[in-house]
Amino acid sequence: MFKKILIANRGEIAVRIIRACKELGIQSVAVYSDVDKNSLPVKLADESVCIGPASPQKSYLHIPAIIAAAEVTGAEAIHPGYGFLAESAEFSEICEANNIVFIGASPDNIRLMGNKSQAKDTMKKFKVPVVPGSDGLVESEAALKSNAKSIGYPLLIKASAGGGGRGMRVVQNSEELVTAYNTAINEAITGFGDGSVYMEKFVEKPRHVEVQVLADGKNAIYLGERECSIQRRHQKLIEEAPSPILDEKLRKEMGEVSVRAAKKIGYKGAGTIEYLVDNKGNFYFMEMNTRVQVEHPVTEFVTGVDIVKEQIRIAYGIPLALKQSDIKMNGHAMEFRINAEDYQRNFMPCPGRIDLFFPPGGKGVRVDSFVYPGFDVPPYYDSLLGKMIIWGNDRDEVIRRAQRAFDEFIIDGVTTIIPFHQKVLDHPKFLEGDFDTHFVDHYLQELVDG
Repeated sequence: MFKKILIANRGEIAVRIIRACKELGIQSVAVYSDVDKNSLPVKLADESVCIGPASPQKSYLHIPAIIAAAEVTGAEAIHPGYGFLAESAEFSEICEANNIVFIGASPDNIRLMGNKSQAKDTMKKFKVPVVPGSDGLVESEAALKSNAKSIGYPLLIKASAGGGGRGMRVVQNSEELVTAYNTAINEAITGFGDGSVYMEKFVEKPRHVEVQVLADGKNAIYLGERECSIQRRHQKLIEEAPSPILDEKLRKEMGEVSVRAAKKIGYKGAGTIEYLVDNKGNFYFMEMNTRVQVEHPVTEFVTGVDIVKEQIRIAYGIPLALKQSDIKMNGHAMEFRINAEDYQRNFMPCPGRIDLFFPPGGKGVRVDSFVYPGFDVPPYYDSLLGKMIIWGNDRDEVIRRAQRAFDEFIIDGVTTIIPFHQKVLDHPKFLEGDFDTHFVDHYLQELVDG
């Protein structure tokens, strides 16, 4: 097994990886920007190295500084967590060139799945259902209009290199088509340096359901699914496992399709294949995330599998010991992202100093965080302070336990979205499991006013 791993990330995911390393008997190295010098990962890791100023481009995205930190400390491997360099094929290749193991997907898989148009075409070949759309990129207004005619309205124009809703436009009719196309291209160039776009049918009232896979390059298994439909600006806020809308037949079908895709591309590590599910039970491939997900703890709760440890073992070259028959779903789990944001002001980020931090406890309650009283939440990074994950025997028990846990959860000094979560947990549509990816858009004002 590795003797030392460097964590090329910050925040709660860095803490999560450090804990996994400790339990595996592996030394850990934290890297940090100058504003994160007092962060919890720095305090918990065996060693720490400052890699630059607050700017992500000069620290957590600065590849030469991270490689130098690994070499100086003698780290044999780098775990990128999620975000930052986790899905950088270039970083993976540079690690390999410097005889450092990248704990993640291969550069070829990262590139293949990172290009959404190419990923969609690949999944078609493997008979994975995809949303009807353009055959590749749309590179002219003539092709735009031709595709729109065959796909039908409403439709989506999406940046091929995109994510987080940037470079994405819903088009309701032909009058909006050309303007939306040009806007999507400009956003894609600004956000990703790549103006390539493609088109697909807009699935109305969709559910966002993803399947967690583990693979070692030859064998692969799925660890059930996660419901991720409660989102704002295409960013997830609440996730749960299992999904309220999947029965065993559909769960098995989606899982087996996902495993087949992972095997076909020779995938290694933890990965997530994301789907849209319509109200008729049809599912369509959206994208594959070639990394550990923020919401991985809900899957850990219901399966008992430590996904981060499995990532590390696979990266070291240990074949996957788990078989599909080993995976049993036990109970229900939900994850609530605790962001320093004001939901009453369109989820505006709220950095500042945390005066008091008192997380809840008790049976079935897990809080993954990196903050503490006196910690300054910087304005330079994602607003995620942590995650509260709740397990119960069934969905009703999880909801009641989450309501109780939020009553205990105290964070003073910065505004958080805890009140938003409390209101969602009382909303009849959420309680019934009757919601889709537009839930927040539809009910936000009602939640604010209520």
